[in-house]
Formats: sequence, C-alpha cells, structure tokens
Amino acid sequence: MGDIRSIPGASLSSGFSEDEDFSRFIVNIKRLTSIDLSQYKENQMRRRLTTLRMKHGFRSFDEYFAALSTEARLRNEFLDRMTINVSEFWRNPNRWQVLREKFLTQMLKQSSRLSIWSAACSTGEEPYTLAMIMDSLGALDRSTVLATDIDDGVLAKAREGVYLERSLRDVPADFKSKYFIPEDGAFRIDSRLKKAIKLQKQNLLLDTFGSHFDLIVCRNVMIYFTEDAKHILYGKFAQALKPGGLLFVGSTEQIFSPGQYGLETADTFFYRRVN
Repeated sequence: MGDIRSIPGASLSSGFSEDEDFSRFIVNIKRLTSIDLSQYKENQMRRRLTTLRMKHGFRSFDEYFAALSTEARLRNEFLDRMTINVSEFWRNPNRWQVLREKFLTQMLKQSSRLSIWSAACSTGEEPYTLAMIMDSLGALDRSTVLATDIDDGVLAKAREGVYLERSLRDVPADFKSKYFIPEDGAFRIDSRLKKAIKLQKQNLLLDTFGSHFDLIVCRNVMIYFTEDAKHILYGKFAQALKPGGLLFVGSTEQIFSPGQYGLETADTFFYRRVN
C-alpha cells in the first residue's frame, strides 16, 4: 500500500475499484493527518466514511480526499466523525463508584500525590468526572489530571466546559449542584475544575506516552481498533503505569489474558500493573 500514489481527481469511472479507491484514501489521510485508518476496524470505519462522502456528493474517496486537503470545514467534520465523540459524565456510575471507594481512597493513603491520565478524553466529560471525584476526596490540589485527544475540535469544547442537560443525567445531585453553573439552557463546569486539568492533543497510535501514571482511564475507544492495534496500545498503557497503577477501560473492553501485558485483573474493567 505504501507505493499507491494519490490521484485526487480520479473517480471510479476511471477503472479503479472501490477497494483501491478506499486504500488510496487510507494512505493519503495518513500523509495528511498522521492518522492511520488501517488500525481501525475497516467495516465500521468504511461504512461511516462512505456515508459522510456521499452526503457531500463525492463520487469516490479520491474526490473526497482532494476536497479534504483544501477545505478545513470538511476536514474537521471528517475528524469528528472518525473519532466517534460520544461521551457523558459518570458513564456506568457503578464503575466510577468502585474507582472512588475501592481504589482512589487506598491510593491516596499510599501516595501524597496522584498522576492521572484520561486518554481519548473527547469533549471532557471523563476528565471532569475524575476532577470532581478527586475534589470530593479532598485531593484535587495534590493530583495532576492529563486529558488528551486527537481531535482539536473536541479539545476546544472541553476547554469551554459547557454541556447540555443530557450529558449530566448520571451526575449525582450533590455533584451537579456543586460543580455546574446553569447558563442559557446548558451547564458550565466550575472554573476550579477546568484549571486542574491539562488538555493536549495526542495521537494514541503514533505518539509516545508519558510514564509513572497512578491511573489511566481509556474507555469506549479501543472497541474501534483492530486486534493488532489493541495489542500495541494495551502494552503501551501498561508501560505508562507505575507498578501498582491502574488501567480503567470501558464496559465492552474486557482484556483477555492481561498477564501478557504485565497486568492483572483488579476488578471488573480495572487492571493493575504487577511489576
């Protein structure tokens, strides 16, 4: 695939098959954005992008890529569709309760300061949930919360910190009243929480990771990657944890044979680095 050349003006009527057309698109997108679509599950990604291409009337992915190369609006829409930005506060509330009561309280007894990473944080609901929990434990000022995503658009929304009611449906009532300010039919996150979170751009599949994290949260993202990509990422996450550190994954992302990554099951959807 590395020898396939970009033919921006070509259409399927030129004799290229749909598979060749999509393969060229994968190569060209990687060159343009450093995003490797070959690491995503092809059927899901291809179906999603075909719908997006046809919405704008492009006959082929070659034509669509030519437009993406020059139009920021189309490029931002593509990134938003590709990164599946669906998030909400306290998603699967019982798992957050386990994190708070079983793990974080114990971690804070053992360490004066915690380093936490929300990977693929989308529009910020997850890292702000973490910040609320840390504040409720009286430890926000002695914690660092890093939040990363590949999409500049969602990071901008996270920095703004304004959310619709539907995103708050699982937030406990006392947390909602304490950390959210009603504003024009929506809710603005408390500025103190915003200041506690470091938001930055990151490509999980390409960039290097930090190290010595006490907790890494990466939920409902891995399901979109190929098995090979998952294997690489779980290994990278494990190495980014300090010994005894936790990886918290989504409700459809159970890790089979965690020992191959130097992890052990600590609870449902929680994995601990063992060495």
